[in-house]
Amino acid sequence: MAVTVSSDLSVRVSADQNVEKLTDKQEALKESLQKGESKAIGVSQVMLGFLVISYSMPLLAAEFTEVLMFGVPWWSGFIFVVAGAVTLVMEKRNNIEMVLPCLVITALATIISLAALIIHCIDVMNHPETICNPDLNQICDDKHYATAFSFGLKSILIFLYTVATSTSSAFSFILYKEMKKFHNYSLVI
Repeated sequence: MAVTVSSDLSVRVSADQNVEKLTDKQEALKESLQKGESKAIGVSQVMLGFLVISYSMPLLAAEFTEVLMFGVPWWSGFIFVVAGAVTLVMEKRNNIEMVLPCLVITALATIISLAALIIHCIDVMNHPETICNPDLNQICDDKHYATAFSFGLKSILIFLYTVATSTSSAFSFILYKEMKKFHNYSLVI
């Protein structure tokens, strides 16, 4: 609020230009966040997290490999769910303060999904599908079916991690651009 006193001692109260500019910038941020992309990305991150966890459950019945030893599906799926939840909260609240935590969690999800992707690829290369050695009835041994099942699940998980990495990295870039655009105004609020 700006107060001006003229020479005839009349007082005029007008809106402060800085407050108006700040309000305009906050509205611009709300509009940019309300495009719907943050809600769609948040929902997709939550769904990817639950898909990774649910598709990893049958791996507990397969051979115990590095993927299960390090608990890759559990911590990677959990971080996707958390990143999606923070994104949905940011979309719901629509304020500048939520952009930085969302960016940090989403960037962390990108790094973790990339690490999980690498670990899964190494695991698939170290534990390939075994060759079918049929018995007298032309049926393969149990190890072949177990490794084929494990290989198939890990291939699906590699695809899910690829989608999660690309989604999280693209959204991190979008959030970084938004944060840079409105960074000067976040300190005033």
